[in-house]
Amino acid sequence: MEWNMGRRKLLITNDDGIQADGLYRLVKTAVKYGEVWVVAPDSQRSAASHSITLHKSFDLFPYDFPLEGVKAWACTGTPADCVRAGSLFVMPEKPDVVLSGINHGYNVASDIQYSATAGAAFEASFQGSLGIALSEHACGCHEVSDAFLEEVLDRLIDRKPFPGSILNVNFPGCPLSECRGILENRTVSKGTVFRDSYRLQEKLENGGLRIMVNGLYNEDAEEGTDFRSVVDRYVSIGIVNNIK
Repeated sequence: MEWNMGRRKLLITNDDGIQADGLYRLVKTAVKYGEVWVVAPDSQRSAASHSITLHKSFDLFPYDFPLEGVKAWACTGTPADCVRAGSLFVMPEKPDVVLSGINHGYNVASDIQYSATAGAAFEASFQGSLGIALSEHACGCHEVSDAFLEEVLDRLIDRKPFPGSILNVNFPGCPLSECRGILENRTVSKGTVFRDSYRLQEKLENGGLRIMVNGLYNEDAEEGTDFRSVVDRYVSIGIVNNIK
């Protein structure tokens, strides 16, 4: 795909579903940067990672997005399916930029390997587009993301795509008055946002066990990393490389 520095074509998706507030806030800002298409899951798809649908069909339905000029489709597949379908089928040309988010919950540290927000951005990179994943703390405070989103997009949106890598943005969930600014070039923390265990929910017939994950949030993270940055109340921007 030739890099287009003229009128940008943007594809936007997420993993929280097409009705998510974070998606709406991202699209509302993104329309300032070019022609916007939305292909997003019809319902919650968190932790789907980079999975795609291969052995069965999935559906696309026109969606009446509440912003004028935005062409939108709801998809029964995964977030990566949304990027593939949007890039290869829905849009007349591949997008220059794919924005994935704004996710309800951080996508930092080792937890990023499970993230369908990041998985969708990696699929964009695979398709030759610039992939940008955007996430924020799941506390419900949007002051920092609302204040800094446009500045972040100004910094990143015209960067050339680089195969196998994405730009990963995380906003702290603090009041704007407590945010300390933006830090770029953050590395991925080797720690985890949640320390997981499993708890027994129910004993089933024939010796079966029904269990459920039990995650304990922690804030241990190395200096210079994505997780440390948001814990210290900075907006974190980093490059995540999927090529081992």
